[in-house]
This record gives sequence, C-alpha cells and structure tokens, in this order.
Amino acid sequence: MNDVARYALGLGDDALIAAQRLGELYAGSPEMEEDVALANIALDQLGAARLLLSYAAELTGEGDEDALAFLRGPDEFRNHVLVELPNGDFAVTVAKLLFLAAWQRPLYAGLARSRDERLAGIAATAGLESAYHLDHAAQWTIRLGDGTEESHRRMQDAVDALWPYTRELFVPDPVARRLPGVAGDPAAAEWTAIVESTLATATLRIPAGVEAPPALDGRAGRHTAHLTALLDEMQALHRAHPGARW
Repeated sequence: MNDVARYALGLGDDALIAAQRLGELYAGSPEMEEDVALANIALDQLGAARLLLSYAAELTGEGDEDALAFLRGPDEFRNHVLVELPNGDFAVTVAKLLFLAAWQRPLYAGLARSRDERLAGIAATAGLESAYHLDHAAQWTIRLGDGTEESHRRMQDAVDALWPYTRELFVPDPVARRLPGVAGDPAAAEWTAIVESTLATATLRIPAGVEAPPALDGRAGRHTAHLTALLDEMQALHRAHPGARW
C-alpha cells in the first residue's frame, strides 16, 4: 500500500469509527433535537469515511470501501484510539466530539490545499462539516461545564478521562512526514487554542501532567479491546452474508 493510500486510510478510519460510535446514540441522547443533531454529525463522518476509504481502495487496486470497512480486523484499522472509546455518559460524548472536531477542522483546512486533488476535494467538504461539529460540541461543553454543579462535575470528569488520549493526535505520523505538500498539518497550536478557550468559557480546568496511555498507537494498529467489540457489531451483517447485494 503506498503512502497516500495509507494516509487516506488513517483519516477514513477515524471518521468511520467516530460515525459508528455516534450512531450508537441515536434515540439515546438527552433530548429529541440532539438525536437528530448527533445522527447528522454521524452521517457527515460516514460520508467522509466513504470518500477516503474509496480512494484508498482505488489506490491499492484491491477491494472497495466495503471491504476496507467490514473485512479488516482490529489490528488492521488505523484510527486514533480516542474515537474508539465507549460513549460513556453524554458528557463523554461531548468531550470526544470537541477534541476530535478541534483536530479535524484545521487538519481538513490544510488538506484542502493539498497537491493531491482528490484529497483536497474531500477535505474541502469535510472541513465545512467539521466546523459545525466543533461549534455544536463547544456549545454543549459550555452549557454543561457552566451549568449545574452536577453537569459541571460530569463534564470535568469527561475531560479528565479523555485528555490522555488526545496526545496521540499529535504524535508525528511517519506516513504524513513522507508526503510534504500532500498531507495536512495536525496544527497542535490551533487545537490547543480552540480547546483551551472552550474549556475556559465552560469554567473547566485543563488537566495537567497527564501522559498518553502506554502501548496504544492507533495508526500502528495497536488499539483497545473496545475497538474489537465495536467491529464485532459493525461487521456482523456483512460477514454473515459475504458478497450479498441489497
């Protein structure tokens, strides 16, 4: 698999697994309007995943987007560990979306200027969607963090629990490094500014002295057991009826 395919695969897996997690919450969020909002965000992520996985499949000349989504095992997925973590309570879902969208928005903005026209086109659309995702997550973070004593506690607990996994978003990616002018920049400084500003407005503290969990590296295929359970459910129908057309 060439480097552009590997790069597209990693971004596609991030979007695919994020979509699956958000989809699990349909009809389970705190209010009906939020059911619709999370479903729409999940569909945005799924749309980006389809485009990226289709491109990766075309570059390799093997299979298609469905084969990449449904016929790989956990150690073959290249998503960041953050997106595979369970939803937990609603505060955890909000914090995960905030951290992911704050990473995707500047990344897609840079990728929209890529020398690879296909990646640039995908990023241009996904970037517009990620701006909405970020705004939605930020509003909920502020609403919960600066809300009641209980909502503040839960939102802070969510930020504290997920913060170690954000470190992985900015670990230098050797594949991206080999693609100057093609790959996007994770933009750690912009992510930090967005997240710190949002947390400050939400009266939430920024965790200090927290390191990434050891032995986890999603881009290298080292994941938690949570991804295995997620894929068992996501892939069950496709694997039960190989080759079926609906």
